[in-house]
Amino acid sequence: MKRLIATSAALGLLLASGVQADEKVAQANGCMTCHQIDKKILGPSFKDVAAKYKGDKAAEATLVKKVKDGGKGVWGEMVMPPNAHVKDDDIKAVVKWILTQK
Repeated sequence: MKRLIATSAALGLLLASGVQADEKVAQANGCMTCHQIDKKILGPSFKDVAAKYKGDKAAEATLVKKVKDGGKGVWGEMVMPPNAHVKDDDIKAVVKWILTQK
């Protein structure tokens, strides 16, 4: 519980200070275990995801669903587990942030 309060407080300070917090949301929810901004780990880099979906008007909704439900086959045979435990607002924030990567 103390860790949750400390994490929430730190996240609040980042938001208040104007620092881009969506990367922190990705880190807090374990996204960075399998993904990095500019290199493939187990899953594709966030820059590669952004490039693949560039210009796709349905990209945000598609990726929110993929993150929440999990899946496989788009980037190879590696399975991305479902992330139904992550808050919808956090998933949306991270997906929007991913789509801004260049």
